[in-house]
Amino acid sequence: MTERADTEAHRATPASGLLVGAIAGLLSGLFGVGGGIIIVPGLMALAGMERRLAHGTSLAATFPIALASALTFAASGKVDWPIVAALAIGSIVGAIAGTQLLQIINKRALVIIFVTTILLTAVRLVLTGETTSRGDLTVSMFAALVGIGLLAGTLAGLLGIGGGVVMVPAMVVLFSIDPVTAKGTSVAVIVPTSIVGTLRNRKKANADIPIAAAVGAAGVVFAVIGSLISKSLSDTVANTMFAVLLVIVALLQIRTLFQPERTPDATLAPESTDDGES
Repeated sequence: MTERADTEAHRATPASGLLVGAIAGLLSGLFGVGGGIIIVPGLMALAGMERRLAHGTSLAATFPIALASALTFAASGKVDWPIVAALAIGSIVGAIAGTQLLQIINKRALVIIFVTTILLTAVRLVLTGETTSRGDLTVSMFAALVGIGLLAGTLAGLLGIGGGVVMVPAMVVLFSIDPVTAKGTSVAVIVPTSIVGTLRNRKKANADIPIAAAVGAAGVVFAVIGSLISKSLSDTVANTMFAVLLVIVALLQIRTLFQPERTPDATLAPESTDDGES
């Protein structure tokens, strides 16, 4: 860990992660996302972490939160395991590829494309009525799901955006999977992705495990609560709420377009976002 990261981590205490974890867990259960869109800025604001360490710590915290959500959904039969397998294959590969592409792709253009896509998806979700169960899983459908997972994982690595904001609407809009099952399936995919990313971050000493444990502990409780609430919502309400989340994510990404690029200190490596979280 760099000298600066050590200093920032020293300022952080496990107690500062409890509120962040509670909000992230609620989002995970309600929307099937990892919670990184809350954990990363929360750790930076409340725990004083620099962004790179916050991403690594967020991913470590995401594992127990996503696991708790996935188990709660699975207990009600709301996880589609064949689809989990297809998405996970693409997501894990995409997360690794995204962190490598981070240094060569024009992120400004990517953000614009991403924002446009998810805003259109938000509109499509609002216009989507009650959904039915998916049909048989064909080879072409499996390949398409691997591609969606690859896209979700790559965006996670490039932008620090968790795969849930891509996978959930894709499952609902493209494959007519009901929103509750889509969310349960999404968090199940996030579990192995978060494990892979966290192992990579640990090798780089890029995760504060005590803080991650505090965030995760609070998140687990609220993830179960969020999952139970999600299962009681109608498809229309669930889609509308997710569309609102997508708009918020889009606005946060638009804001990054107007922020000056930070020049890394000589002692710091370029920021890495080894995550498949939120």
